[in-house]
Amino acid sequence: MAVKAEKRDGVKLHILPEEVTKDGLKIYGETSYENHIAVLSHYLHNNSGKVSDEQKREVIMAIREFLARKEFRQGKDKELTDEDIWTAMESPMQYNLFDDFFKVPFPAPESPKFTFIDLFAGIGGFRIALQNLGGKCVYSSEFDVKAQQSYLANYGEMPFGDITKETTKRYIPKDFDILCGGFPCQAFSLAGHRLGFKDETRGTLFFEIEAILRKHQPKAFFLENVKGLAIHDKGRTLKTILEHLDDAGYDVVPPQILNAMDYGVPQHRERIYIIGFRKDLGVNVSDFHYPEPTTTGDKRPRFRDVMEENEVSVKYYLSTAYMETLIRHKARHEAAGHGFGYKIIDIDGVANAIVVGGMGRECNLLIDKRLTNFTPITRIKGEVNRDGIRKMTPREWARLQGFPDTFKIVVADASAYKQFGNSVAIPAVQATAEKELQLIGLI
Repeated sequence: MAVKAEKRDGVKLHILPEEVTKDGLKIYGETSYENHIAVLSHYLHNNSGKVSDEQKREVIMAIREFLARKEFRQGKDKELTDEDIWTAMESPMQYNLFDDFFKVPFPAPESPKFTFIDLFAGIGGFRIALQNLGGKCVYSSEFDVKAQQSYLANYGEMPFGDITKETTKRYIPKDFDILCGGFPCQAFSLAGHRLGFKDETRGTLFFEIEAILRKHQPKAFFLENVKGLAIHDKGRTLKTILEHLDDAGYDVVPPQILNAMDYGVPQHRERIYIIGFRKDLGVNVSDFHYPEPTTTGDKRPRFRDVMEENEVSVKYYLSTAYMETLIRHKARHEAAGHGFGYKIIDIDGVANAIVVGGMGRECNLLIDKRLTNFTPITRIKGEVNRDGIRKMTPREWARLQGFPDTFKIVVADASAYKQFGNSVAIPAVQATAEKELQLIGLI
């Protein structure tokens, strides 16, 4: 493989040959240097000609590695020259190698009305909501590698990793309109230990948002968290957050808890929304009104509306042994006066909130008697129950959060449940963001 030290526009193209190997393309990593695909995909989607020499070097490195690995995967013995790399950088689509970054279910609008960044991005619930309103995402960050995989498959963009690292934050564009983020909620959850800002690994991630707001001063922000944040530490935690946002230069709308089932999805999911506008815009926060419910009473969707249309795999049906365990577990809690335990939902009603871990799936069991083949395809104790009791499928969880069926599920079920359980409910976020964007004239 030809490698020569050559400079173009002050950028040295030389890359050591041992940096390109045959053992697969490394696309996930905690920092942007390790995550070449994050660098490359953001460049391809957002290149506006304003790229520093340092960023050019990283793009060149990413393209060289990408091209070399692709040649190896195709079994070709092609010599890559610096001319190949430079041409690919200046005219990336010429090689027809980057189609995967553009032929995705949810491309950015061609003529965006505004720009936003997607922090703690998960699988892009905020992204779909704001793209539906005409926005373009110019930066995304997500730590979880499986979520990164899903994000890349659906948006053609690999999120940068750990937002606490300067090597990640330095890629945030100088100018953008909206900061979005469903910052980690475990530290404030009613179901967790509720340590709040004492939780050094999660609770303090809010301050990363504050630092980005202070530095970049976007026009507005939209944050989401569990409703437990409102009452954590007798309200002092939320009060501290609002004070920091005010000090960062933003007028903050009084936070409000919205329920996803009021906005088009059959899931009882309450989350707190925090909206703010940069002070120099002169927005009177009393002029902001959270969206009125769009689906109530008879108009409210039912779980039946998002249920799988056809018979689902036997793997989603509970075994008799597992059902017995759940029954004993629920009986113990009932005897102790607790309400914990499995729940079977009415398919003509709404689902309970889908959550990660613990009894997340068991609180949303349903009866579906369409199963015709009871032969297990996974290792289970006992046999498949004959009462039709099954878990929801990942696709049903996706629909409960408002994800279109075109959303690609590219990970195993366990990861898919985690990703959808951690996501925002798209219709509620979109309805709220629309009000915010209208108030500052971006749509």
